[in-house]
Amino acid sequence: MNLRKLILSIAALSLLAGCSGSGEDPEDNSRHIETLRFQFVPSADPAALIAGTSGLGQMVIDRMAEKGYTIDNVEITVSGSYEEAGEALSEGTVDVAWLPGATYAACSDRTEVILTATRSGLSNDSTDPWTWNGYDNRTIKNGPPVAYYRSLILAAPTEYGRSLAETVNRKKALSWDELSRARWGVLNPVSSAGYLYPTLWLINNYGKKLTDLDPDKVITLDSYQDAFRAAARGEVDIIFSYADGRDDYEEAWNLPADQQDSQGRYGMGRTDGDSIWNELNVIGVSDGIYNDAVAVTRNNPSIYNEEFIGALQQTLIEIIGTEEGAKIFALYSHTGYTVSKDSDYDSARAALKVLK
Repeated sequence: MNLRKLILSIAALSLLAGCSGSGEDPEDNSRHIETLRFQFVPSADPAALIAGTSGLGQMVIDRMAEKGYTIDNVEITVSGSYEEAGEALSEGTVDVAWLPGATYAACSDRTEVILTATRSGLSNDSTDPWTWNGYDNRTIKNGPPVAYYRSLILAAPTEYGRSLAETVNRKKALSWDELSRARWGVLNPVSSAGYLYPTLWLINNYGKKLTDLDPDKVITLDSYQDAFRAAARGEVDIIFSYADGRDDYEEAWNLPADQQDSQGRYGMGRTDGDSIWNELNVIGVSDGIYNDAVAVTRNNPSIYNEEFIGALQQTLIEIIGTEEGAKIFALYSHTGYTVSKDSDYDSARAALKVLK
């Protein structure tokens, strides 16, 4: 059922309720929500995300009250995987979720995008991998807001990973045979930067997919933090990350594993190692990926209606425009939100079809 039909159905039910003589005000009742359930995906350490978003609930309650909505509680959780977040939103066990573009595209038949994140552009947007490597080429978030980002294919500081990086840094192309001998750490298949677009990179450059690799050489990791940690420990030779991932984990990279950085991320244990910019080299750069989606479930009429969606869109745009809100959403490198529509993610759906 589309949004217009659903709203008309709700309106009809409200009229019938009004004729029952119950004395209740349907409009006021529809603007009271006991618990609004938010969920984030684990693209960062779940504990750090919960701690970092602790003030978001009250900010939403206060801003939504200004728009006529009474929300008793905002529950914030982090899913176990990207797929779990999409499934929870589809089933209506959460009301609002922050999803990578591919995850939204995979579950868009039962959810609705309401906002797309914008991010600060990076100092480098080249598709030449060697231009990203070394401390002098470290990325800086100093560009204008952009609606897309890239996935980086990164060689870990293992003996084999270093040999792959050396080839690329000599501006030579890697062969499929060289890549197929590496140990790969990948994220869930619905992760845009952690699986989907790296696969498209393989298709475009080698006519291969991740599924063409020896399964014994591929491990699935739960989050980018797990990927960086696996690279730091030498457990894999290749990982994937969103383009500013090394910037986010620069501090943690050289901390002991039992210490936390300023963002609450546990150290990667490279205490005797070099800078992350020198040790973790880019060997491939993906096409642009449309930014993260903020989506709502279609299974909860209190949430899935034009009035509530409009109020929530305005609320989140206002919050990220504040100093406190900007700090919260910096956990995902989001610098702003823009109203979006489902068709914005047609390219992600097309990419999913290619992989299938």
